[in-house]
Amino acid sequence: MRNLIALFACSIVMLGASAADPIPAAKPAPEAAKKTADTAKLAAELAKPAKVVDKPVAAKPVAEQPEKLEKAVKLPAPLIEKPLIDKSLVEKPAKASAATADKVAAAVSAPDDDAQIDLSVKIAERLAEMRAKQAARVAAAAKARKAAAAKRKKEVAIAAAPKISHQWDYDGEFGPENWGKINPAWAQCGKGSRQSPIDIRDGMKVNLDEIDFDYRPSTFTEIDNGHTVQVNVAGGNVMHLGAERYELVQFHFHRPSEERINGKGTEMVIHLVHRGSGGRLAVVAVLLERGKGNDVIQIVWNNIPFEKGQLGSPGLELDPLEMLPNRREYYTYMGSLTEPPCTENVLWLVMKQPMTASPAQMAVFSRLYPLNARPVQASEGRMIKESQ
Repeated sequence: MRNLIALFACSIVMLGASAADPIPAAKPAPEAAKKTADTAKLAAELAKPAKVVDKPVAAKPVAEQPEKLEKAVKLPAPLIEKPLIDKSLVEKPAKASAATADKVAAAVSAPDDDAQIDLSVKIAERLAEMRAKQAARVAAAAKARKAAAAKRKKEVAIAAAPKISHQWDYDGEFGPENWGKINPAWAQCGKGSRQSPIDIRDGMKVNLDEIDFDYRPSTFTEIDNGHTVQVNVAGGNVMHLGAERYELVQFHFHRPSEERINGKGTEMVIHLVHRGSGGRLAVVAVLLERGKGNDVIQIVWNNIPFEKGQLGSPGLELDPLEMLPNRREYYTYMGSLTEPPCTENVLWLVMKQPMTASPAQMAVFSRLYPLNARPVQASEGRMIKESQ
């Protein structure tokens, strides 16, 4: 505490000295010099270290010391009466400090506000960019999933569908149900509206043109084509129907009969295929039942080639007329071939009276082809006519 008082006294002395320095011409009055010397002496005494005593002396309150200090140290009148700092300069800033602080705060915060706005804008732009990229990724992923699903669907369809082929059969993978899928050229087998055979019912009895068969003994070639036994007849065998002329091209066999009459079929059937002008086809169907043997059928069986696909030329003659019934009444309708490519716009003539073949003759063919008949197709409301 004494050190503080000494420091304070020295400060006052220095202030007094500095205040008297600007007037060099004036010499200090003897009384002022004496007071200054007394002050310096008091400061020196106060600066001395305090003596340690055995019993501590209670210090008087600081509030009581200023009177003694004031009596001991009397400052020159000019220093006390005229303070170095004007009170107006101290009080006025206090009144203006709030407004100034607001201005300063505003000035300081303005750049911060601009920076915050810029930062908010940048954050918003960044978020918008991120959302756009996320949306693009989602759209790309959805597109990829859709493409992958379409690819899988296509692969499944290709795997499930039979391979395109010229092979066909009467059952299994290459059976009638798939003929239209095996080869695009055979599409009518599955989509046609005038397919054969059909179940012939409710025919319209009308006066139909009589069929004139102008057949004669002819040479032939024979082949087991893997689907049936087919006989190709030499030219000159003609069928006349009204003004139309058709030439017999070939005949072949099916087991059982493909045609049904009022829901009833027979054990076998012969199809005699004719070609007319402009390539129009007409097929005569002769139903076969067990009974007396047929000479033409026997000739055919006798000359079946040993290998499938092998064309045989026996050098013999057969008479196709021997395969026709005596009565020439018939049913007629428009249909198609009963095997691929299932070509439509074929005229069908189904003889009402069946022919016969011996059980042995039936057995020969059944060993080769126990089943080579296409199932009955929908009639689709087709008109069926029959002889009266």
